[in-house]
Amino acid sequence: MTTPPFALPTPAEIDVVSAQLGRPARGVVGIAARCVCGNPTVVATSPRLDDGSPFPTFYYLTHPAATAAMSTLEATQVMPELAAQLDDEDVAASYRAAHDAYLADRAQFGEVPEIAGISAGGMPTRVKCLHALAGHALAAGQGVNPIGDAALERAAWSPARCECDDPGAATR
Repeated sequence: MTTPPFALPTPAEIDVVSAQLGRPARGVVGIAARCVCGNPTVVATSPRLDDGSPFPTFYYLTHPAATAAMSTLEATQVMPELAAQLDDEDVAASYRAAHDAYLADRAQFGEVPEIAGISAGGMPTRVKCLHALAGHALAAGQGVNPIGDAALERAAWSPARCECDDPGAATR
């Protein structure tokens, strides 16, 4: 087992994530990507929530501006265009590798039989949720998830600039 590239979240970070989501954060095991100001952008979530529910979406996009940007892309019918990229053998192979990497990352926090082999966002053969794919791309870094990378490139939001309502929230 490898060590995940993030530390356990602090209570203050959980408060920020809860505010971003507009509800209590559930099952957060780490902050997998951050805004340039330090606020959480993507959380890593336990594959089984405290109530026993299986939760396949290990990398969960929480940043309000990022989630809005992915919603806008989905509403403007970008997903079929991104899905067409899977016709390219190299892109399809990279996407399958992203799926495998996602599963390996999540497995570090436990195996859940109900979601065995299920990653997120439609991987490894479809494009179903840009929020999940962008979250994975932000957490794993550029070059790991080609469809997540493509969605981020097309988005009106960028991880390189802060669009947080309260940029200092994570540091208080």
